[in-house]
Amino acid sequence: MDIRNVWAVVPAYNEGRKLYGIVSELKRRRLSVLVVDDGSTDDSAKIARAAGADKIISHPKNLGKGRSIKIAIAYLCASTDFEYMVTLDGDGQHAPGDLPVFFSAAAQGCDFVVGNRMANHRGMPRLRVATNRVMSWMISRITGQYIPDTQCGYRLIRKEVLEHIQIRTTKFEIESEILLKAARKGYRIHSVPIQSIYFQGYESNIHPVFDTIRFFRFLIKAVKFK
Repeated sequence: MDIRNVWAVVPAYNEGRKLYGIVSELKRRRLSVLVVDDGSTDDSAKIARAAGADKIISHPKNLGKGRSIKIAIAYLCASTDFEYMVTLDGDGQHAPGDLPVFFSAAAQGCDFVVGNRMANHRGMPRLRVATNRVMSWMISRITGQYIPDTQCGYRLIRKEVLEHIQIRTTKFEIESEILLKAARKGYRIHSVPIQSIYFQGYESNIHPVFDTIRFFRFLIKAVKFK
C-alpha cells in the first residue's frame, strides 16, 4: 500500500499535552494528518498546527467523538483522494509505532483493521477490561465475526467501506456502529495486536455509567432495526 494515500484522523479534546508528539510522529511516518479540535479550551489547535497537521477542523464547542469522526470522514471523502483512513485518539493511548501492523494487514487485502489490546491489557483499569469484554462479546455475536476489542478506536479503514455506511451516532458508541454496519455490508473485520497504554493521571472522557447506558440503548436499536 502507498502511505501517501493514508490520512490519519486524530479527534482531540483538550489534549495539548500529548498532541504535538502524536502529530509530529505521524508526519515523520509520511502520513497526512487531520486533527479535529472538538471544542478544546486549551491550545490543542495551535499545537497541532505547530506539529505539522495538514488540516485542522475546529468546533466552537464540544460535540463528541462520534460527531468529530463523522465530520472528518465527510471532509476526507469530499475533499481528498485517499485510500485508507486511520483513526487514533489524541490522548496518547494509541502509539504511532503500532502502525506497521495495520499497514501489513492492509497490504494483504484487509479493508477494515481494528487494534486489539485485550491480549495484553496490562495497565488497563479492571472495570474497562470487564466492560470491554462484555461489549466485544455482544458485538461479535451480532456481527457473526470475532472482534476481541470492539471498543478500540485505533483503526484502519478503506475508503470504500466508509462510502458504504451511514453513521448516525455522535458519541462513543460510534466504534460499535461502524463495526456493525461494515459487517452488515459484508466486510470482514481483521484484528491486530497493539499496545495497551495507560499512564499515571490518565482520565478517560468515557463516562462509565452514562456511556454504558448509551451503548446498550444503541445496541437494542441496532438489533431491533437490523
